[in-house]
Amino acid sequence: MLRFIVQAVVTALGLWLSAQVVPGVDFTSGASLAAAAVLLGLINAVVRPILVIVTFPITVVTLGLFLLVVNAATIGLTAVLLGGFVVDGLWPGIGAAIVTGVVSWIAGAFIGDDRK
Repeated sequence: MLRFIVQAVVTALGLWLSAQVVPGVDFTSGASLAAAAVLLGLINAVVRPILVIVTFPITVVTLGLFLLVVNAATIGLTAVLLGGFVVDGLWPGIGAAIVTGVVSWIAGAFIGDDRK
């Protein structure tokens, strides 16, 4: 449970930074940002593995770059399901996926992985 909370905080930080850096990504309040982070975590746990399996051939052909589109799709799905979070198309979604991924990667380097 603690790991999920930490991941939600890191995701919220990534989404906030995306809203600051990427035009077309915005949120209405801090509560909608927190809700978007939690919802994105749930979507990444449930929907993203299915999308990764279904799009595996395209991912192989593009040498993994199609995973950016998959991540953008999960962020877009979060925006569709949540009223206070807005992503205006594919390119802002890809930008948000890159920023959120880099923030998660940096946070993971500092936090570490306690799984065996």
